[in-house]
Amino acid sequence: MKLEFHHINFVSRDVDEMHDFYTNVLGLDDIPQDNFPRTEAEGEKGFDGKIRFATDNTMQMHLAERDLTVAFRNGHTINPVDQGHIAFRTDDLAAFLKILDEKGIPYSDYGNAFSKEWHQVFFQDPEGNVIEVHQQVA
Repeated sequence: MKLEFHHINFVSRDVDEMHDFYTNVLGLDDIPQDNFPRTEAEGEKGFDGKIRFATDNTMQMHLAERDLTVAFRNGHTINPVDQGHIAFRTDDLAAFLKILDEKGIPYSDYGNAFSKEWHQVFFQDPEGNVIEVHQQVA
């Protein structure tokens, strides 16, 4: 099972202001939103908040609109757009989930509720920081 850093997610009330800061002040490159096919939110399920993307051409930065109700509305306990998170990509999500299960680490499996191309799982480190591990599905 391979695991690699993929992105850092920061949340904000003003996503455009954050994107402007990271692209125009720190010089990161914009990643067009078309590069990230999103799953449409259905009623109360999913997430339809604003998201922008930037990169240094190695790591990505995802800037998402803060939504304190995402976990509740989606039937989960971990909210990835409350305080933000770090994300890793794996080539074998089932093997990774087995590790979490063996270690008794609870997680929220959002599947592809947010992204058409990623199966996303969120859990917390010992200090409560949210971590995402996802696998490409398309």
